[in-house]
Amino acid sequence: MRSRSPPRSASRAIRCWTHPTRAPRAPVASGSSSLLRAGSLPSRASRRPSEATASAGCASTASPAGRSGRCGEAPIGPERSSPPEPIGRRPSRRRTGRPTPYASGSMRPPRETRLGFQPPAIGEEEIAAVVDTLRSGWLTTGPKAALLEKRLAAYLEVEHAVAVASGTAALHLSLLALGVGPGDEVITSPITWPATANVIEHCGARPVFCDVRAGDLNIDPELVPALVTERTRAIMPVDLAGQPVDLDPLLALGLPVVEDAAHALESRYRGRKVGAIADVTCFSLYATKNLAAGEGGIVATSRDDVARAVRTMRLTRRGDGSLYDQTAPGFKANLPDVLAAIALAQLEKLERHAEIRARQFALYDEGLAGLAGIAPLARDPRDAHALHLYVVRIEAAAAGADRDAYQRALAGELVSTSIHFLPVHRLTWFRERYPEQPALPVAERAGGEVLSLPISPAHADDDILDAIDAVRRVHARFTR
Repeated sequence: MRSRSPPRSASRAIRCWTHPTRAPRAPVASGSSSLLRAGSLPSRASRRPSEATASAGCASTASPAGRSGRCGEAPIGPERSSPPEPIGRRPSRRRTGRPTPYASGSMRPPRETRLGFQPPAIGEEEIAAVVDTLRSGWLTTGPKAALLEKRLAAYLEVEHAVAVASGTAALHLSLLALGVGPGDEVITSPITWPATANVIEHCGARPVFCDVRAGDLNIDPELVPALVTERTRAIMPVDLAGQPVDLDPLLALGLPVVEDAAHALESRYRGRKVGAIADVTCFSLYATKNLAAGEGGIVATSRDDVARAVRTMRLTRRGDGSLYDQTAPGFKANLPDVLAAIALAQLEKLERHAEIRARQFALYDEGLAGLAGIAPLARDPRDAHALHLYVVRIEAAAAGADRDAYQRALAGELVSTSIHFLPVHRLTWFRERYPEQPALPVAERAGGEVLSLPISPAHADDDILDAIDAVRRVHARFTR
């Protein structure tokens, strides 16, 4: 991937959320430099929908109670009916070329159809790859999965990229491969999808939650040493939204590090490829991810022992003799060729999709600048951000209403949003299992403020401008 450079609007005052006691970090939209050189963003009159893509498969849905969303993840408010978009080229948005309210003072009318939160960008290449795989006779794990492993190992600059059934399976098998078991502890972040902590429980170990930094909501490495005990077997940090965690201080502790990089496939940490730094790095191929196969996961490592153990566990545990012999219990965690074929087609588009997301980040940075109480998470200019999620924090006192009110109002504007994440240690199961859990003030405050806005290479520029208009319109109502 080419080197990344700041967006055209980097000289503007873009407000990234930072801890009040720390110096603010310079924001950076870390997309491809070819798209974000000075003056290279398309004019508002020439912005067109992105490549031939589809918003199918995980299209946004709604329930009357407003609690369900695309693929069950995003709460999107009252029920709205709209026909699903067909696979193929998306129609041009109706208002291409209209001035944006932050440029002209005008306000565009609300959308007429719902804007999905993060639809996958599926084109004819993915469809052809699936058809070819079906015709080959390989429905389960076969040559396409092996090819995906080879290409991702080269991309990630590691010795091994082991394909498994999901990002969750990647985390689980990685911990088992490192010997994590009953009585052990694994230090992790509370700002993550519950699967990160669930796999620790499935190993019989205990998750120990460490508070996060206020700027990027990644685990605070300064707090980790105090949590290390004789039971600590590993550290499992999370690269939230695509911002790499500060790895060097964690690696210096001498414990195995299993990096949850589900959001961070294209990230670089201090110039080094995420995936090639920690003992083990786990990626997700879920439908909303930057490399979307519907389902799937990747275990990236240069440790032969870990790769061998994961390969053995992902599909039973056979010995070297009889096909039906088994030396120890294994799992059904292999990646079928049908899904590997989709991932291979997506891999060919990875850089192009990164450029589209970089442009969308730049539009958000420019369009939301100056809104009191609304600011994106910090992005460290020393790192390459994967630009997976555009997350803002909404401070109720300054923004005129809390995050939940904003989410409901945006649903009324037909703009789907999501929350990444509610603090895991405050979810019912973990709260009841570990009632003595200490307070984690930064994570707990952030859990009530974070809101993720629509972003996807399946969206046209005008879709993002519609989302910006909706946020500004809602903000104006709440701060009148």
